[in-house]
Amino acid sequence: MDIAQIYRTYFKNNLFLKIILVFSVITVLTIITLSYLMYWNASQTAIRRELDKQRQAMGSVEQVLAQKYASVREMMNDVYRSDRLAAHLSYFLNHSYQAYVEYQLDQIAAEPEGEFGSVFQYFAGRIDADSAIRNIVLYSAEQQALYNLDEHKRFKLIPTNSARSYVPDVMAAETGSVAAPNYWVSRAIGREGARLYAVRIAVNDKQTLKNIGQLVVYFDALALDRRVSAYEGLLGEVYVRDANGWVLYDSTGERYGRRAETTEGEPAVLDGQQLVDGTYRNKLSSAEGGYAIIGEVTAAELEAVYRGTRNTIVLIALICIVVATLIPSLVIISLAKRTHTIIRFTRKVKNGDLAVRIDESREDELGQIAKSFNAMMEELNTYIDRVYKAEINQKRAELAALQARVNPHFLYNTLEVIRMRAFSKGDRDAAEMIYSLSALFKNLVHPKRRDTLQNELEACRLYLELFRIRYKDNFVYRIECPEPLGRVSVMRLTLQPIVENYIVHGIDATRADNTLVLAIRQDGDEDGERICATVRDNGKGMSEARLAQVRERLSRTKDDGESFGLKSVNERLQLEYGKRYGVEIESTPGEGTRVDIWLPKTSGEAEELV
Repeated sequence: MDIAQIYRTYFKNNLFLKIILVFSVITVLTIITLSYLMYWNASQTAIRRELDKQRQAMGSVEQVLAQKYASVREMMNDVYRSDRLAAHLSYFLNHSYQAYVEYQLDQIAAEPEGEFGSVFQYFAGRIDADSAIRNIVLYSAEQQALYNLDEHKRFKLIPTNSARSYVPDVMAAETGSVAAPNYWVSRAIGREGARLYAVRIAVNDKQTLKNIGQLVVYFDALALDRRVSAYEGLLGEVYVRDANGWVLYDSTGERYGRRAETTEGEPAVLDGQQLVDGTYRNKLSSAEGGYAIIGEVTAAELEAVYRGTRNTIVLIALICIVVATLIPSLVIISLAKRTHTIIRFTRKVKNGDLAVRIDESREDELGQIAKSFNAMMEELNTYIDRVYKAEINQKRAELAALQARVNPHFLYNTLEVIRMRAFSKGDRDAAEMIYSLSALFKNLVHPKRRDTLQNELEACRLYLELFRIRYKDNFVYRIECPEPLGRVSVMRLTLQPIVENYIVHGIDATRADNTLVLAIRQDGDEDGERICATVRDNGKGMSEARLAQVRERLSRTKDDGESFGLKSVNERLQLEYGKRYGVEIESTPGEGTRVDIWLPKTSGEAEELV
């Protein structure tokens, strides 16, 4: 069964199932959206918290490295500030060790009372001042030799002739000030595999500023470990790489002696987080020291931090979905059952069972519908009883109406015989009047409820023609109607009572200029959906009091027998079409009266009376 068939079977004609479905979909989507937003916010908060902690650890490592680099620079600055130490260091690096010993003895002999201190004594004091120093190495470019002073202040001369060692080439190569220990140098001083990092400073002759060697200080990485370990629960790893990519510190201990992978186009300093291949990476660089501190943590590690929050949010969301859909669904199902009960009872009524009643005691909307249904059934039964009892009287009325219709037919046929007799005797006026009267009778007995405006105007013309013949030259009339409007469908006997009203009340037999105009026009002031039939005369007119009285009677709903022609036309039009339609009257004493009949502009054929 496909989705379309399921919809047609269960949902198309079931309003309550549609409501439950739409409400459930909206509720589920809303809860899922809110839950996702909460989960996303919680996860981002956890990620930011862990990355901030990692950046703080990186900053602490940066602080240690910067301090060590500054302390090594301070060593050389102290040497340069002392002319005696600068001279000793320059002589030491430019001559052999034996020559330096002789130079030192000569200085003691020349100044027996002067302050004395060798280069090694100065650097030994620096080892005492910093417990993290493991080796201080001086390299002589002139002698191609290493002079190593370890943490126990033991001095060792290590020849490194370029023909037998790579150390001269290593020392001549450009590198960062803070770097991983060089393998050949570490091997020469017996520090292979130790977790150390080196700070390297060029040594220049104070007088000539010529480079005469290198100062390399080896520090224990344990101080960096202590700084990183101070951040409990730190995720991922923090490592430091030098300018050549060699790792000089790694919090996990897995990268020592290896090159760190670099990202192509990696920025020098990264203040925010960068996600690379499922790993969040932070980076702090030192242009002066030539090293970069990298913090990395995988997305999987971060996910483990907020996994519990995610599971809690999912559980709460499921509970909310169940509660938010189940309770309203139960309420809607209850309403559906009550509605179906009402529908079932209405179908019983449709099948002819008029004795059914709905048992409903609640006062809500469905309860009111049920009570209205019961009241309607009571009234319907009463109405049926009343109509049934009146059925015989109705049949009698129909027979009387049929008899009344036959009598005008007989009268019409009789008038036609009289007209032909008058015409044969030469009385043309009497013949015309009889013809008009018989045509009127024929029109009246025709069983039509509606007729065209053209036929209605023709009935008015026949009626007016009777009185034109009677009054000879004392009365004229004019009928004006655009041809398209003649096809408009109107109720029968809409205009003739108004014209008759003029003949009865408005014509003055003593005047020779009695005039009646019946004009049809389309309403142009509103939406063009109305037409106006105006009956205008130059008769007696009415006083203001009489006009007000006529208007007041037109607005009454009770039939008092006066102004019957105007009132019947007005009531029929307003009952049929609404308050926009009906009769309006204006009159001036001695000048005449104007009656406007507002009709709907509807087209159609004549309708049989039913």
